[in-house]
Amino acid sequence: MKIVITGSLGNVAKPLAQQLIATGHTITVVSSSDARKHEIESLGATPAIGSITDVNFLTQTFEGADAVFVMTPPAISPDKIVENTTNAGKNYAEALKNTNVKRAVMLSSVGAESPVENGPIAGLHHIEKLYNEVENTSFTFLRAGYFYNNFFNDIPLIQNAGIIGANYPEDIEVPVVHPNDIAKAAAEELVKDGNTNNIRYIVSDIRKASDFAKVLGISVNKPELPWVEFSDEESLHGMLQAGLPEDMAKLYVEMGRGIRTGVVQKDFIDHGSPVTGDVKLEDFAKEFSSKF
Repeated sequence: MKIVITGSLGNVAKPLAQQLIATGHTITVVSSSDARKHEIESLGATPAIGSITDVNFLTQTFEGADAVFVMTPPAISPDKIVENTTNAGKNYAEALKNTNVKRAVMLSSVGAESPVENGPIAGLHHIEKLYNEVENTSFTFLRAGYFYNNFFNDIPLIQNAGIIGANYPEDIEVPVVHPNDIAKAAAEELVKDGNTNNIRYIVSDIRKASDFAKVLGISVNKPELPWVEFSDEESLHGMLQAGLPEDMAKLYVEMGRGIRTGVVQKDFIDHGSPVTGDVKLEDFAKEFSSKF
């Protein structure tokens, strides 16, 4: 199959490209960076260098494709994040309509069915609705858990303050996922036949927040590492101090609040809380300790 992958050579897109190339598919990788060109070619893929804000570029790139993996960058801009994420989805939808691509897989998120209290996931909520209106393309909405990689952002807090935490308590269970498990699920979905839209959850593990402190703490020789529940205000202040743009920090606080109240996890739980990924928290802890 001829398959287009958006997301440059990010945590999901690179292993996805590698898997599909290994099974004999013809792959084009979309990147905004000309510096990625050589690396994309060295994988055995064709680079398409341009901006996802350019519908003409996307249309040209999607032309003749059997399937497309559509993802929006997690930090698409320092402000108006939800609006700009949604606009990227609109551009993808328009290019898919222009080219009549039959199959698409969208990287979405646990919590995307909720119109409220899900922070940056709100953009994905809007995009799922947009894609449901694209008539000739069948979509899989791949709703991923909280990325393990996000825990790398907690390393300075652990090193400097000896704690890890967020604005939800230690007994809250959070669905988490490894990018490699997302790539594996996306590869399966891209080559499927089908003419109806479907939702697939991709989660590697479900663990209490206290487990994040315990397992990651043990991996870095801090077995007593505590999980600390911050207030929304403390959480916001900490993120701003760490240099996050205000819009992004506020969205992350809102997402944490949605995890605390259960809004983010609700539909995942209603679907039976399926865990199909292979990489458990203890497996990821080895990667965490090597970064630490």
